[in-house]
Amino acid sequence: MHEKPQMIEVGAGEKTRQIAVRFRPGSGAPVIWMGGFKSDMMSTKAIAIDDWCAAKGRPMIRMDYAGHGESSGRFSDFVFSDWLEDAQAVIGRFASQPPVIVGSSMGGWLAIKLAKDMVSQGRPRALGGLVLIAPACDFTEALMWPQFPEHVKAEILSKGVFNLPSAYSPEPTPITRALIEDGRENLVLGKPFKVGCPVHILQGRNDPDVPWQHALKLIEHLPEDPVTLTMIQDGDHRLSRPQDIDALLKAVATTGEQ
Repeated sequence: MHEKPQMIEVGAGEKTRQIAVRFRPGSGAPVIWMGGFKSDMMSTKAIAIDDWCAAKGRPMIRMDYAGHGESSGRFSDFVFSDWLEDAQAVIGRFASQPPVIVGSSMGGWLAIKLAKDMVSQGRPRALGGLVLIAPACDFTEALMWPQFPEHVKAEILSKGVFNLPSAYSPEPTPITRALIEDGRENLVLGKPFKVGCPVHILQGRNDPDVPWQHALKLIEHLPEDPVTLTMIQDGDHRLSRPQDIDALLKAVATTGEQ
């Protein structure tokens, strides 16, 4: 039985929400789990990393973004900027030293945006490392919007939302106009940039959601940072099989080592 999460308040006004966090204290650089779009901190990969951190005595931080998992709010009321604010608040509250962020899918985009912003703010050593699982940088604009048929785009623009059937849930995923427009304000791929820490990317070659070429595009944008790519030839998007978990834990163990 998992203990109840801590709840911290983030945001203001109508956007005030309670963000669920599970923090395991320990020694060394904390590991922070940042899940994917409509995922949560109870996923197979998140639990596996938490168990590994417990065995190693490493601090572990897991969180649910607003409208996700055990956090408050309705999913469709929030956008990337809100989830970025959630992550910033959790890091500021619980990470006592530069953390290693493990970002899955959209969590990879969030991790890159966080790191890029920290460097631009004059904090080049604020993170110990990034482990990115099928990083979906700019996915609303690069991977989602171009794939939509014209009638879907028209419904999003006119009605403000389209309920997209999901391969991962019986419930459709609401894609809002606000989400698409906010995504355009947070794009990271365009010109090369620096994140100031080691990056390890794990990518499935058979990923139907984030093509492996998208990972290579991210690598091209990081010419100044040490980047390792583990291409899992028969891997899908989730990368949750035992052999995938083993590869993930090895990446977490070695990323950011002194």
